[in-house]
Amino acid sequence: MLELMNVKKSYDNVTILNDINLEIEDGEIVSILGPSGCGKTTLLNLILGITDADSGKIIFNGKDLTHVPMEKRGFNIVFQDYALFPNLNVYQNITYGLRNKPNISTKNEVEDMIHLLGLEEHLHKRIDQLSGGQKQRVALARTMVMKPEILLLDEPLSALDGVIKESIKDRIKTIAKEFHLTTIIVTHDPEEALTLSDRVMIVNEGKIAQYGKPEEIIETPKDSFVKKFILNQLEIKKNNIYSLFASEHQAKVQTA
Repeated sequence: MLELMNVKKSYDNVTILNDINLEIEDGEIVSILGPSGCGKTTLLNLILGITDADSGKIIFNGKDLTHVPMEKRGFNIVFQDYALFPNLNVYQNITYGLRNKPNISTKNEVEDMIHLLGLEEHLHKRIDQLSGGQKQRVALARTMVMKPEILLLDEPLSALDGVIKESIKDRIKTIAKEFHLTTIIVTHDPEEALTLSDRVMIVNEGKIAQYGKPEEIIETPKDSFVKKFILNQLEIKKNNIYSLFASEHQAKVQTA
């Protein structure tokens, strides 16, 4: 379990995050959702260890990581721009981290991840020969072969659309469930958060406005900000999302 306890963060005397309390269960997919400037990326950086909290604690499986440096936390991130090496081919990018830690994943495990993400035919290609969705899959594979204890994703679908976007969503879900991997996603897109996550945390002006299951947030928004941010932005797509949860609920009833 990952726990954040009374976490606060300021820059230049401006409070970015204030009194953040959060629990994420092992194997959960959790999205951090909110408008630009609300503090969601700062929160991701605190969990990863890129920056330090001013106060509060970050606990993972009972261990206090608050002052543990990033490289010793065992977490890993896929950045929004993928951060792939243009001078290396796909296979070299995927295995780059194994140069310094060759015993983390075996050759078979690397091949299994390549197969899971459907990258076999692209291994010898240059990065500039790949589509956005293919680059995203390479970035995921490179991260996963390092066997992170928590996977962090920064706007993983923002540059994708249509069928490609849905495909990547499915692969993220598959990875999280197959490896029982706690996955934390930063996004500004309510539809993305609500259809991808087990739970969603909505951040407003550095505070948690609501944290709950997607259906709870849709059916019982905690305040006017949550209602406006979620439902108004989803006005066109709202019926599709309601139908999704209604279908899932009906399926559960029929199999109960």
